[in-house]
Amino acid sequence: MTNNYAVIIPARYASSRLPGKPLVLLGGVPMIVRTWQRCIQACPAERVYVATDDQRIRDVCSQWGIQVLMTSAQCLTGTDRVAECAEQLGVDVLINVQGDEPVLNPDDLRSMTEAVSRFPGEVLNGYCSIDDAEQFFSSSTPKVVLRPDGRLLYMSRAPIPGNKQSVFVQGYRQVCIYAFPRAALQAFAALTGKTALEAIEDIEILRFLELGWDVRMLEMSRDSIAVDNPEDVERAELAIRQRGL
Repeated sequence: MTNNYAVIIPARYASSRLPGKPLVLLGGVPMIVRTWQRCIQACPAERVYVATDDQRIRDVCSQWGIQVLMTSAQCLTGTDRVAECAEQLGVDVLINVQGDEPVLNPDDLRSMTEAVSRFPGEVLNGYCSIDDAEQFFSSSTPKVVLRPDGRLLYMSRAPIPGNKQSVFVQGYRQVCIYAFPRAALQAFAALTGKTALEAIEDIEILRFLELGWDVRMLEMSRDSIAVDNPEDVERAELAIRQRGL
């Protein structure tokens, strides 16, 4: 495992689907804090940062002893926010864990940190299998299609791979853990706007594909529950109770 990395948890207050999302309470604990707590089970706390432009988020993190990096309010995506953090930290690789992953499996983050050494200089992202049709057809779920060598062929909110019968056969979904070498982040952030497919799908990893970067996908557990909508809050709270988190 490389020793020159940092884990960044981007956190934006102004979520369109769930305003104030990072500070939503799950079992009495803010979601951003729960995500951080899962991360420090896999990595030393001194390597883990929350990145935000919002003073409210910063204040809550400070109360919990969480390191915070302040970024600009102009960041188009969480990855743009991570790219700003790269300018503040002298590390080779930045591992991005979405702030809306409060039941993250620490073993998945450990797998990512170990993969950074095996695949130096590559953009990495997690994925897992989809086990029900509802998730497959949900536009909230980015679906993953792989090349035979494990690299990303395409990612979409549409149900892919599809068929003429429009029925669920099999599929994979994104797990929102990424690893970015500095050069990839610099290329990503050099654009002043989103790339065409990235803008249509609202999936930022597509910017790397459109810029010519390969994205290696790593299989992870199905434990992840991304909180995108109000109904996801109930799902996450249920998982927290059932798993004793």
